[in-house]
Amino acid sequence: MPESRPVGGLVIVDKPSGMTSHDVVARVRRLAGTRRVGHAGTLDPSATGVLIIGVDWSTRLLTFLTGHDKSYTATIRFGVSTITDDADGEALIHTDTSLLTDADIAAAVPRLSGDILQTPSTVSAIRVGGERAYTRVRAGEHVVLEPRPVTVTRFDVGPLHRGVDTQAVAWCEAEAIVDVSSGTYVRALARDLGDLVGVGAHLRSLRRTRSGPFTVADSVPLSLLESMGGLGGRLVPPGAAVRRFLPILQVDDDAAERIRHGQRIEAGETTEPVVAIVDPRGGLVAVADASEPRLRLLAVVPTA
Repeated sequence: MPESRPVGGLVIVDKPSGMTSHDVVARVRRLAGTRRVGHAGTLDPSATGVLIIGVDWSTRLLTFLTGHDKSYTATIRFGVSTITDDADGEALIHTDTSLLTDADIAAAVPRLSGDILQTPSTVSAIRVGGERAYTRVRAGEHVVLEPRPVTVTRFDVGPLHRGVDTQAVAWCEAEAIVDVSSGTYVRALARDLGDLVGVGAHLRSLRRTRSGPFTVADSVPLSLLESMGGLGGRLVPPGAAVRRFLPILQVDDDAAERIRHGQRIEAGETTEPVVAIVDPRGGLVAVADASEPRLRLLAVVPTA
């Protein structure tokens, strides 16, 4: 029988700029009063937006969220390439953008749409020889990452805007809306778009507006949680949370009790590979692999 321990839930945080995803987890640990807190889908420190946080047992649900696609709004600045492909890195090349047009951008975007091979930014968390790529780059090593398949289902780039900064340096940038598969680097998209139009580019700002089924509308600013001194009513119970991202298989109380004791039951007529099993009151009982005739339990909710 599952051990008795807190079940927790999910809280969707609107991450502020200037913090790592781990920083947010540390803050939520203090607010929730538990060490068992994790997140699904890292955001760069300068990025803002949707960060899915799991608390207590519900951290196990994050496994079923990490591979979901994501949406972003971004600002791409043309004419400046940086070592990190975003505004946090040292500028490498400055290029005149006075001849760059909206038509140039529109002609290049389709080459970065659909199923593509993308070379991740070298300053990334990808492991190379057991060590993070960014650690090797910051140590002065030359790191080459292999291209990987990603899917860009939407890459809408708005009209170019031009201006002059406080040092009288002309700039040129555009806003973009992006829908991508998990593992896609939006800053690499900005870099590659700049390369295609011949002037270089980097990501000046990034905001995640959706992670899987959860959007900014579902999120709560970290500052509000901290002003409340806890998670309050913003913790989504697991039974309500899984309805957003897994197919539901409802069972009766007898079957629910057998599952809680680790027994496998018949999968029935479901054709889904993974299902969330709920009791008659909508409470989550378990997540199971339904690809076999009898359900294989992947995560069983502990008893209250």
